[in-house]
Amino acid sequence: MLRAIGFLFSILLLLTMLGVGGGLYVLYHFGRGLPDYKQLADYNPPTVTRVHAGDGLLIAEYAVEKRVFVPITAMQKRVINAFLSAEDKNFYSHPGIDFLGAVRAMVTNLANMGTQRRLKGASTITQQVAKNFLLTNEVSLERKIKEAILAFRIERAFTKDRILELYLNEIYLGLGSYGVAAAALNYFNKSLGELSIAEVAYLAALPKAPNNYHPFRYPETARSRRDWVIDRMLDDGHVTLGEALEAKAKPLQVRRREDTKFARAEYFLEEVRRRILERYGYKGLYESGFSVRTSVDPRLQGIADAILGKGLRVYDRRHGWRGPITNINPGDNWARQVAAVPPPPGLMGWKRAVVLAVSDKNVDIGFPGGALGVIPWAELKWAREALKKGKLGPPVRRAGEVLAIGDVIAVENVTSSTPKLEDEKPLSYPPNTYALRQIPEIDGGIVALDPHTGRVLAMSGGYDFSISEFNRVTQAKRQPGSAFKPFVYLAALEQGFTPSTLVLDAPFVIDQGPGLGKWKPANYTKKFYGPSPMRLGIEKSRNLMTVRLAQSIGMEKVVAAAGRFGVMDNMPAQLAMALGAGETTLLDLTTAYAQLVNG
Repeated sequence: MLRAIGFLFSILLLLTMLGVGGGLYVLYHFGRGLPDYKQLADYNPPTVTRVHAGDGLLIAEYAVEKRVFVPITAMQKRVINAFLSAEDKNFYSHPGIDFLGAVRAMVTNLANMGTQRRLKGASTITQQVAKNFLLTNEVSLERKIKEAILAFRIERAFTKDRILELYLNEIYLGLGSYGVAAAALNYFNKSLGELSIAEVAYLAALPKAPNNYHPFRYPETARSRRDWVIDRMLDDGHVTLGEALEAKAKPLQVRRREDTKFARAEYFLEEVRRRILERYGYKGLYESGFSVRTSVDPRLQGIADAILGKGLRVYDRRHGWRGPITNINPGDNWARQVAAVPPPPGLMGWKRAVVLAVSDKNVDIGFPGGALGVIPWAELKWAREALKKGKLGPPVRRAGEVLAIGDVIAVENVTSSTPKLEDEKPLSYPPNTYALRQIPEIDGGIVALDPHTGRVLAMSGGYDFSISEFNRVTQAKRQPGSAFKPFVYLAALEQGFTPSTLVLDAPFVIDQGPGLGKWKPANYTKKFYGPSPMRLGIEKSRNLMTVRLAQSIGMEKVVAAAGRFGVMDNMPAQLAMALGAGETTLLDLTTAYAQLVNG
């Protein structure tokens, strides 16, 4: 008998030693080369960079992951309790692995084998932190062992609150939400402190599989999972029976985040984005959570956009009608056909319409959805055919010369005609009256800045950012022409000339060299005015006076003035440059003028 007991004891001792040895080998083998968990001490999750206008209005958000980081101390206790009940109720007592929970999950899964019930997991929050931050999502025994080893190490290095803070700010909860704060906004349009029991329970139901509990695709499954979390909160003593019943009785109501009001300043914003990118790099812009305060004034930006757009449309309209967007064969399903035509870039507030009938003086049109409208003759007769080299076709006599049935066009709703004369009264139109419109081919830029501070208050680098992202304020090099002349006169004043100094306004001829002919600048009027005060030269923008003045003081002085004011760098010292033949950007030229104002 004693021999048998001794034999059994030896076997148990051997198995124990083998188990301990095997465990040590596993720890050694899988513990080598693991990621450094200490990096979590300095972890700053990628957060949203926000760009604001001068009045504080939001212009844009840049982020790889739209996350709002919230310290654990600022989180509502109800939120913490919900996630603990759903994911790891023994979080504050286990050493990183919940052995009791693992055994319980194993028994439950064995009992549910062969049923449709969801398998119960046993990963603790610490293990999920190890997986999310340091490992991959690979489903394997090796990863689970590494996850367990890292969980033990993390528990020894960090406090429970720090681990929970990392978890709640990192987890993905669906709808583009990283972290609980972003999820609260995206699902319920609330801050964490405003969430009800039912709402925090739903968020706590999402970490395992947010797509499986999508509130719109699987509302019943989502509500069932939410109620399960509420039951767990009740079992753990985080809510009372009455609170639990009240929360479960509520329907799952998701209120998507309200559209944030953004100030519109696409070209200005892109310039800001590029400069941040150049200075701080990709991570700085998209992950560092900067709060950028800019100088743009949304009210002035709106005015600048409107004025530039109006000017370009008026100019483009003077150069004729280039034709419809496309042409379709309208039948009984014309509304569906026109709806299928993609809106061209630059349409803005205008609408697509199809021509249904054409008379001599009116055009009947239809819109996606089946609505009808009319274009009167007064809003159509401008559309003379655009010919080559800026020429126009003959005046339009009938609507049929401009439009045909099936033409898909851009139109704008109008309530009255536009008077041509100041004392002319506008003609009122009946409802559903529209004007023929055309997206401009021409483009331009406009910038407004405070001359005393240099702050850019408005910038529009083109008609529409969706047509062209090229910024004609900061990137387009153009000849300034007569806008450069003040810097010639400034250089002359610095050399002792006065506004009353007489400068000869007479023919000016320079031999440019063999085979180049003679350079003969002229005034816009093609006239000569003799000796004239320098003041008159700049007031009347006299080309001949400007060239002669530049020759008198020396182009080197003009080049120096242009460089000092930032108009042009390394400008050639040639007389043609005095008339603005060089190239500069609109922003540089405007900044130079601002310096003149600022003294």
